[in-house]
Amino acid sequence: MLDLSKDDFLSKSEIRKQASSVFTQTAAPNVTDKYTHIPTSIIIDDMEKLGWGVVDAKQVRARKGVGFQKHLLVFRNNDVVINGEDGDTVFPQILLTNSHDGKNSFTFTAGLFRMVCENGLVVSTQEFENVKMRHMGYTFEELQKKIKGMVEALPLTVESMNKMKQKVISEKEALKLAKKSLTTRFTEDQIRVFKIDLKELIQPVRDEDKGKDLWSVFNVIQEKIITGDFKYKSGSGMRKARQIKNFNQDLKVNKELFGMALELV
Repeated sequence: MLDLSKDDFLSKSEIRKQASSVFTQTAAPNVTDKYTHIPTSIIIDDMEKLGWGVVDAKQVRARKGVGFQKHLLVFRNNDVVINGEDGDTVFPQILLTNSHDGKNSFTFTAGLFRMVCENGLVVSTQEFENVKMRHMGYTFEELQKKIKGMVEALPLTVESMNKMKQKVISEKEALKLAKKSLTTRFTEDQIRVFKIDLKELIQPVRDEDKGKDLWSVFNVIQEKIITGDFKYKSGSGMRKARQIKNFNQDLKVNKELFGMALELV
């Protein structure tokens, strides 16, 4: 599960303990001569120059290609903050994924961290798509340009959030969104077989999320889908959904959920 709640920047030794592949200085032996290797650690140094520090780091488990596998860094700039009129303070994040096996370019994704529920989500809209950079030809100036573009696009994200806050939805619409959200974790066949109390998915955990606006409902559903805070009946027994721990799946589910919610705006 992504942890976007941290505000203390990690040291390089702390990052290494969580994702040692970030510091791999050579490319995987099976890549072609055309592959240009840029260690992710260089990005850490360059992002620091722009005011962004690492608050979380992860890597996928690997049996083969250990040290070259896909990894994730979460960057935060404590000077970049969205203060909502309703007291819902949100800190933008920049999520970087990369690998050293030639299968991934540098990919930057926008994330948001809500102070009110200590919950993080990943943004995916038409205005805020993933930003990719190839290893070949990488320069600090190009990185600076990409990050500047992402920060300048933040007002579009705020606009999307505000539209969701202004959109009041009925219980029927909320239940429909909850049912659709299940497709991010289960197949259509599983959903037909499983018995899931959709009202449980839209039941707020805290008072701050008891509104009927789309933003509140979305955050309730998103948190429960990601953390596995719901039960389903399979066969003769009840099961508790598992928390999503793989960051690849977390990113995928988050983006899909955000897109589903925006369709209702």
